[in-house]
Amino acid sequence: MNDLLASISAEPLNVAAVEAAVAGPECGAVVLFSGVVRNHDGGQPVSSLDYAAHPDAQIFLRRCCERVSTESKLSVAAVHRVGSLTIGELALVAAVAAPHRADAFAACSLLVERIKSEVPIWKRQHFVDGASGWVGL
Repeated sequence: MNDLLASISAEPLNVAAVEAAVAGPECGAVVLFSGVVRNHDGGQPVSSLDYAAHPDAQIFLRRCCERVSTESKLSVAAVHRVGSLTIGELALVAAVAAPHRADAFAACSLLVERIKSEVPIWKRQHFVDGASGWVGL
């Protein structure tokens, strides 16, 4: 699994690169998840986000990808953004390829849930009124 794509990036995310990391002629389905910065949370308007990652976050991300790949026997990939993001920017792109769609959907859902719960990346939301707050600390 040396060529597994699992990375943390300060640069804008490339959906096509994540898809290409898993796609192959044996796969009839590629499921992509794009986590996008939205303009609200909990009824409050959001103006932007900052993502901060633990220095070992990429190791945790790789482990999540490896485990889901091993359990599902499918190709998986994920890239998570860090730094300051504006509304509409991609924060996470995850992909799973499989011979059939149901397996790809299930594995992609599992991958995203594990990333959100196991990878030490924290989100600070900036609200339109000037307030800010950390999520998931």
